[in-house]
Amino acid sequence: MELALVADSHIPGRAKSIPEPFVERIREADHVVHAGDFNSLSAYEALWELAARLTAVPGNMDPSGLPHPPVATLERAGVTFVVTHGHGSPREYEAYVASVAREEGGDVAIAGHTHVVLDTTVDGVRLLNPGSLTGAPPARRATMMTAVVEDGDVDVTVHDADEGS
Repeated sequence: MELALVADSHIPGRAKSIPEPFVERIREADHVVHAGDFNSLSAYEALWELAARLTAVPGNMDPSGLPHPPVATLERAGVTFVVTHGHGSPREYEAYVASVAREEGGDVAIAGHTHVVLDTTVDGVRLLNPGSLTGAPPARRATMMTAVVEDGDVDVTVHDADEGS
């Protein structure tokens, strides 16, 4: 099972579209997870068209009316993922995201908001932030992650649009 993990697309506010190197990777994933800040209904619809399955949460820059709750839970291959945007103070970001995941019984938290790639563990919860799908500032590059989930294990790879991966 391969998950495509994306966040902070900010289309069209800070970019025109999903970077071409990521389009096929998103299309081929078994499931796509977006951790908020599509920035427009058209960006949401574009991702929905590419995704075999989509789990998403709204971000602080999203229009009202996106049909998703602020926290979503997804179970795959023995792993419980909790998705949240990760609003709040950068200083308390990791603790906040880990607490949301723990409250929902999650093993892995997927969050956005900071535009900074992150793969760390806090209080027993693995935190993944795929950065910004379009490289929206303060990100310095467009990034996403893929996660291969098998028998309770999660193998994560960071992909950079500038490197064509």
